[in-house]
Amino acid sequence: MNKKILLGILIIGISVIARAQTFKDIYDKSITDNAKITYPYLREGDVVWSKKIFRMIDLREKANQPLYFPDPRGTTADGRKSFVKIILDEIKKGTINAYDAKSITADTTVAPTTYSDIEVSMGKGKLNQKIKDINTGLDHDTTITTDAKPENIKKLLLYEEWYFDKKLSTLSVRIIGVCPIFFAPDPNGGYRQVRLFWLKYNDLRDILAKQEVFNLNNDAQRLSFDDLFMQRRFDSYIFGESNVFNDRFVNEYTVGKDVMFESERIKKQMFDFEHDLWEY
Repeated sequence: MNKKILLGILIIGISVIARAQTFKDIYDKSITDNAKITYPYLREGDVVWSKKIFRMIDLREKANQPLYFPDPRGTTADGRKSFVKIILDEIKKGTINAYDAKSITADTTVAPTTYSDIEVSMGKGKLNQKIKDINTGLDHDTTITTDAKPENIKKLLLYEEWYFDKKLSTLSVRIIGVCPIFFAPDPNGGYRQVRLFWLKYNDLRDILAKQEVFNLNNDAQRLSFDDLFMQRRFDSYIFGESNVFNDRFVNEYTVGKDVMFESERIKKQMFDFEHDLWEY
């Protein structure tokens, strides 16, 4: 009799646990580990036109919030991280290499940088200051320790190449590098934008393919960060193009609203090129 009672209690306990597990998700969810989108084979002879483009992603825009959230300093209970958190963790572990943001020209990265240097650029350090004692009126030295602030990375700069593949008759794009932009406070109470480091996008793809990004439109469709970039699920604007002036940025030769006009001009120029390839 006691065995029957114990068996009944065990069955009830298992059913309660099963119901508790299904309260969160009605089915098991997973991301395929090797879900990286494969590039089509590209032969040099098939590329009849190409142009290098710098593109800016503003993480403060609503369409780009899946890249910025959750908090860049932590991880959610279900294991999700922001894009910034992912790349900083991988640099810290040494699985990917970061390069000095000042060393990039057209396609080359020269000087590597370290995680410690990146933290200093993000505000980590010690500052010696003189503080007046309110009791004695005398000055004394004190050391203020500041932590890095990855949450102040508010933009991403992409370096990409657009090309026309005559074999597939398509205008396509491949991302070459990613550069986080840090908003550093200045003495006037504002912010100055600092390029932190460059990452080679091909070094990131295997990592990003295994990290889930929140899908704003559909909880049932699982997306990785690699899906987000490859499917162009972000909002951005053109910030520079390859030219005779050695790849200078748009804001280096125009100001104000003319920056956006120049960005749209470059975008339209690329659209018109593709459009003019066809006859109707």
